Amino acid sequence: MAVKAELKYLRVSPQKARLVADLVRGKNLDQAIQIAKFTRKKAAQPLLKLLKSAEANADQMGNVDIDNLYVKTIRVDGGPTLKRMMTRAMGRATVTRKRTSHITIILEER
Repeated sequence: MAVKAELKYLRVSPQKARLVADLVRGKNLDQAIQIAKFTRKKAAQPLLKLLKSAEANADQMGNVDIDNLYVKTIRVDGGPTLKRMMTRAMGRATVTRKRTSHITIILEER
């Protein structure tokens, strides 16, 4: 049975979040948690919380064996972009794009 957890509006660009997501895709849940715990990227801590949230969702379902769960799908999509202006020389301005991510994890039993 599939278990799903979502994280929306994470203030990390999708490109950087995908670096961490690629590390845990297809791994057992315990192994994925260990990888996320020791990865030194900004997106690793929110991803760790999301993995633990998906594990808690599976525990709440009751008919799922948590020891046999693996990361079936992990998807990182782009969220809304915050646009900020920065002053530059000679009265000009440039746009700074602060990107956000939506992360979806689906766990399944082996």
